[in-house]
Amino acid sequence: MFIEILIALLVGVSCGIITGIIPGIHVNLVATAMFALSPWLLGFMSPLSLAAFIISLSVVHSFLDTIPSIYLGAPENENALSVLPGQKMLLKGEGYQAVKITILGTYIGLLVAIVLIPVFMLIATKVYNFLKPYVGYLLLVLMIYMILKEQKKLWSFILFMLSGTLGLVVFSIPNFKEPLFPMLSGLFGVSGLILSYYENTKIPKQKIESRIDLKIKDLVKAILGSSIAVFFIQFFPGLGPAQGAVISNQIVRDVKDKGYLALVGAMGTMSVVFSLVTFYTLDKAKDGTIVVISKLMEIDLNSFLILIFVFLIAGSVSVLLTLWFSKIFSNLIVKVNYKRLVISVISLIFIMSLVLNGPIGIIVLITGAAIGLIAPLKDIGRNHAMGCLILPVLSYFLM
Repeated sequence: MFIEILIALLVGVSCGIITGIIPGIHVNLVATAMFALSPWLLGFMSPLSLAAFIISLSVVHSFLDTIPSIYLGAPENENALSVLPGQKMLLKGEGYQAVKITILGTYIGLLVAIVLIPVFMLIATKVYNFLKPYVGYLLLVLMIYMILKEQKKLWSFILFMLSGTLGLVVFSIPNFKEPLFPMLSGLFGVSGLILSYYENTKIPKQKIESRIDLKIKDLVKAILGSSIAVFFIQFFPGLGPAQGAVISNQIVRDVKDKGYLALVGAMGTMSVVFSLVTFYTLDKAKDGTIVVISKLMEIDLNSFLILIFVFLIAGSVSVLLTLWFSKIFSNLIVKVNYKRLVISVISLIFIMSLVLNGPIGIIVLITGAAIGLIAPLKDIGRNHAMGCLILPVLSYFLM
């Protein structure tokens, strides 16, 4: 059994490298494919080994998808808000540093999540029952506060409502398999790439430094905010890592760009770990990969501990893999014409949107890009574009 689980873990790591580096291939697509193939796969391996494969793939993916987010501006749900600070650092020759900071937050978030498992399990039921009637109102108050603290309140409100309306429309489209990729890529990726193209941006030589340029207090704030927010989002449907990053940023004030990269990184892995804990404790599967695992097997204490161990091993391996691939990207990115790179990345995003969702995916992508331009052109926080996810959640709770 040990050898079988170890092999499954290694295969999951290999697949996670592919899904993490290539924009548009989401880990949930692979997990769903594994579930479709599970009747055949279970003839060769146990449900626990298949679960170990899915977990290791998910963890490696959460580390490595930092690379296309920062170097190519092609974000996923968890990393959407990291695009702007990440690309700022890339254009200063600090893309490798941005990746290091993000995976530092990702790995420490993983370790802290594992340490907090007993605390989570102890208070989960009480907190869930207490907060459930009020979560919609709490989220509404938080969003109002985010808008009111801005100097340009009207434009912040407009951006929130436009992106939120886009989210409401997109999530109401029947048989729209991958709504997040075109919507978030438009709002946070393509919009920024368009501006870079017309600003004649050039990518400078990237510095490969061994040190991590992040203040301890900023890292502590990032982990603290993520720890509190991840407890909140696990109890309620509709809230995910992206909303958690917005909540974290309001819980812990004055988190600068580098600290924010660590915060977004931590939210990603903490969310996946606690999704498993939530399923084990409350029998509620939140994350897409955990939903698949919940359909494959019943999790007892023994299998739960084994999967937590898989989280730890896969995360440790992922740090080394991400640093290695990031060095490769840092060397390659300066050798290409940036305008051609921008056109190539936008073309890739268009193709992936078309492949995943057909012509409607292109419409969503273009609409998202147009709305996403509001933040940089009006000099307001891009986090208000997360209304695309938050307004649908509010409508779920309050209507």
